[in-house]
Amino acid sequence: MTLTRLTVQTHGPVCHDITREVAAVISGLGDGVVTLFLRHTSCSLLIQENADPDVQRDLLGWLERIAPSADHPSMGWITHRAEGPDDMPAHLKAAVLPTCLQIPVERGRMVLGTWQGIYLVEHRRAPHRREVVVKFQAG
Repeated sequence: MTLTRLTVQTHGPVCHDITREVAAVISGLGDGVVTLFLRHTSCSLLIQENADPDVQRDLLGWLERIAPSADHPSMGWITHRAEGPDDMPAHLKAAVLPTCLQIPVERGRMVLGTWQGIYLVEHRRAPHRREVVVKFQAG
């Protein structure tokens, strides 16, 4: 079993492709499964298309539509505002996207589809230092 922590510096809402970093951790480790766990409650992990950047832009646009800033008139019901108007909407977005992923590994390579990449999806506007725990389990 291998346990590694990846650090991702974010700068506002964006999909950070972390596929290469994860691939480097498991390279040459054989067959098994890699588990990714995000140690935060206002960002998410996601496997999504990596060929067309419009996919990530549209995803972020959709997330903004379902949970706009707490300053938006439709969000007047939000009471948690201590960390700014984007904080509670970030928690809502993280509630609909995963914070943990498991991916099969064969001969030290993730068994991802041709157009799949792994993303850390930042939901906050301010810069943050995010940590992803990567655990490889041989199987």
